[in-house]
Amino acid sequence: MENSHQSSNWTLTLMALGVVFGDIGTSPLYALRECLSHSGYTPGRDGVEMVYGPISLMFWSLTIMVSIKYLSILCQATAQGEGGMFALLSLLRSKKEAFSPRSSAFIVLIVLFGASLLYGDGMITPAISVLSAVEGLKQLNDDLSQRVVMAVSVVILLSLFLVQRHGTAKIGVAFGPIMILWFLTLGSLGLYRFLEHPEVITALSPHWGIGYLAHHGQYGIVIMGMVLLAVTGCEAMYADIGHFGPKPLKKSWFRLVYPALILNYLGQGALVISDPEATAQPFFKLVPEGLLIPIIVLATAATIIASQAMITGVFSLTQQAVQLGYMPRLKIIHTNPDVRGQIYMPQVNHMLMIACIALVIGFQTSSNLASAYGLSVSMEMFLTSILFFFVARRIWEWPLWKALLPVMIFATIEFGYVAGSMSKFKEGAWFPVVVASGVWIIMKTWTDGRTILFQAMQKGRLPVKHLVDDIKNDRIIRVPGTAVFMSATADGVPLALLHHLKHNKALHQQVVLLTVNFENVPYVPRAERNEISEYYDEFYRVILRYGFAESPNVFDDLFNALKEKTKLRRNDITFYQSREVLLTNGPGKMAGWRKKLFVLLSRISRPATGYFDLPPRQVIELGIQLEV
Repeated sequence: MENSHQSSNWTLTLMALGVVFGDIGTSPLYALRECLSHSGYTPGRDGVEMVYGPISLMFWSLTIMVSIKYLSILCQATAQGEGGMFALLSLLRSKKEAFSPRSSAFIVLIVLFGASLLYGDGMITPAISVLSAVEGLKQLNDDLSQRVVMAVSVVILLSLFLVQRHGTAKIGVAFGPIMILWFLTLGSLGLYRFLEHPEVITALSPHWGIGYLAHHGQYGIVIMGMVLLAVTGCEAMYADIGHFGPKPLKKSWFRLVYPALILNYLGQGALVISDPEATAQPFFKLVPEGLLIPIIVLATAATIIASQAMITGVFSLTQQAVQLGYMPRLKIIHTNPDVRGQIYMPQVNHMLMIACIALVIGFQTSSNLASAYGLSVSMEMFLTSILFFFVARRIWEWPLWKALLPVMIFATIEFGYVAGSMSKFKEGAWFPVVVASGVWIIMKTWTDGRTILFQAMQKGRLPVKHLVDDIKNDRIIRVPGTAVFMSATADGVPLALLHHLKHNKALHQQVVLLTVNFENVPYVPRAERNEISEYYDEFYRVILRYGFAESPNVFDDLFNALKEKTKLRRNDITFYQSREVLLTNGPGKMAGWRKKLFVLLSRISRPATGYFDLPPRQVIELGIQLEV
């Protein structure tokens, strides 16, 4: 049994290398290069402190932010083992009495904007990762035009997004071994150069980084935005804690990833000091000439894996947002029913594909893209620190000093990242802010619109008791069959049922009022999945509950819930769902343009019956006009 557990841990450790550490693992391709490029470093004029300073800042960023913040502290702040923005929201909502309505609204605002930032990150990561790897081809041929590099990058990205519909179950098995090879390569290349100039080890002293920030004014601010490139992927790591667990992540990080990254950055630093011409491409200059082609191929594979992990992360986040009611219902395809979390969302995939290709064409080089990269990541990290403070104080009930001390350290560093990234606002840092703002507006408009719509639907809603009384007094004709009426709330008679009665003057012998609720927890125990109430003979109210990280199986769960109470047959069930036709001339307080946006989002949103993958031949939709 112990051997089996150990085997499982090592499997998870292997998988984590590709899924979790792919982004941070490809940072050596461009991180130090951009630091040196934006630091004002001039080979031949400046001393070693101009190289040691950025390396020191990168080392301590990796140590404090990854090793301490995310893997030592935040890994404890989970909801049922799940991490990420929505998991933190779930954790905070578990103790509602600890927050005032104003504080709760503020927390939701932070979570929604933090989640929105991931979309900008999800667009830039594949573009900069693939582009930086393909640029290695220029080391083979100095005359190779950037247009060729861009074309190859676009082809790779296009292929990556087109295969998403098939899922990653088959190729995902290879992610771990490829990333092991990649990290071993990183460490080996760095060690080779490090041993030639072992004195570079002194760059790990914090005084180099602090001295650089203290003595270089504006360059100190700018450089922090570039140092951030070395720690991208932290939020993905936190979000994937539920999939892998803290122990496999810590094993992967401390035993392989962390040492490999440090060795590679030290090796790049040693190379730059001995060969100033290497500043333009320090990573590829590390590579012996005979190994250049295989390393370029390996780097490209690693960036594809890093991109895949980010794409999957965006899919998962969108699914959670949809199920919590912050986004319209989008099509979700389960590519591997046996593995949790392997989903494909066509609309999200197409959006990411278009954005990534546009970024490659628009920014042209990975150096230009580096200016756009980072702001979304740094703001995500900063917002996570704020949320952690609320968790430490209100949920864990830490003393103020104990909660404030780590948050102040993290927030100070993260504020440096944000300030450095903001200094490149005109050069491209505006992009993730625009994307995040757009996604946040969509989320806020959708939630506000649904609230107004719910209020409109509640007006004049008939209590269930009135309908039951009519059935008892034989005022409603009953016909054979089973009807399931979908209802957003577990009170009152659904509008679809009222319209059915109005037009058909009859009701099925078996009636089920079905409500599907997504709770503010990642997972709902099987024993708490359903709640059944019987109003009258074969007239039921069924509530199915799911967590926001679960994929609902509504048909099977409904059937299993009722099969012991009634002779239910799958083929005899008809689902009824109201389809709202929205008019923008209602009394809702939203601005006119937001009402129009809400109507557009409603048209995009899938009906509940389609979203829950109910059999289309057993579904009837009834159109209802409502004003918002």
